[in-house]
Amino acid sequence: MTSQLLAAPRTHSRILGVGVHRPRRVVSNKEICEWIDSTEEWIETRSGIRSRRFAEKDETLAVMAVSAARSALRHAGVGAGEVDCVIVASMSNLVQTPPLAVTVAADLGATGSAGFDVSAACAGFCHALAIAGDMVSTRQARYVLVAGVERMTDIVDPTDRGVAFLFADGAGAVVVGPSAAPGIGPVVRGADGSSRDALRMNTGWGAFRADPTLPPPRMKMDGRRVFRWAVEHAVPAGRRALELAGLAPGDLAAFVPHQANLRMIEILAARIGLPDHVAVADDVVVSGNTSAASIPLAMEALLRSGRAASGDAALLMGFGAGLNYAGQVVHLP
Repeated sequence: MTSQLLAAPRTHSRILGVGVHRPRRVVSNKEICEWIDSTEEWIETRSGIRSRRFAEKDETLAVMAVSAARSALRHAGVGAGEVDCVIVASMSNLVQTPPLAVTVAADLGATGSAGFDVSAACAGFCHALAIAGDMVSTRQARYVLVAGVERMTDIVDPTDRGVAFLFADGAGAVVVGPSAAPGIGPVVRGADGSSRDALRMNTGWGAFRADPTLPPPRMKMDGRRVFRWAVEHAVPAGRRALELAGLAPGDLAAFVPHQANLRMIEILAARIGLPDHVAVADDVVVSGNTSAASIPLAMEALLRSGRAASGDAALLMGFGAGLNYAGQVVHLP
């Protein structure tokens, strides 16, 4: 005998609020050049980065995520006790259990909230946002808090000339809730495991603990290879996300890609065919590459600057280790 399952009634979802935590310590290119053989001009020309933020010891992943989450909840006008689920995206969490999201929920006072983590590197925020949007639109949750948080300084060798100038720390969070009209478009996602060694950890913590003579776990990246891959895959993915949302490039008000590299961002915007009126997020210039935190940080910066406004249509696109990507069109909070 076949039993018929009931389908959850559907509604719509959107981002209701955004908040960020930018670490106190500002690190200039001049300071970076004290650790690597480079120049301030070379770093800015190659990446567009002029400064970045490094977290202090007391700015743990949980502390930064909670700080960003509280700001997002205030912006959304939602109480912590109303949050049904917390999703945290991070690639730099060195503690696998308990899930970081459970700690964030408890520290927020989101009593009874579910919580789980997403590990998808720089695409993690967009993956988590898609999950949150689906949870709300299928009425499995009313409010979902999504945070992207990183302490990349914990996993990057400060003397590695190829990556030390790129990566930084920070947190961004959004509150996703019900909406009368669609506010989060269909997600476009994919991965290319054949290129997974282009951005990887050199070893695992288990191997390092078993043999402390090994170098400690640090992130390694073939920058040129990742750059080429990202452009090749993010451009068609961005176009597909627009198509699924029923929009053309000219219908957008903003483009908020992962803040990997300013040169890459400019190439993506041009190849997707974005007209001049579309505001292109460039928070990488002052925040560096913060992996899963970069898109909400850049979103908040665009809104704070007035270059984009609440309700504007924006294309989000994350891409990174895996190599994997995810993106969608949203209405800004």
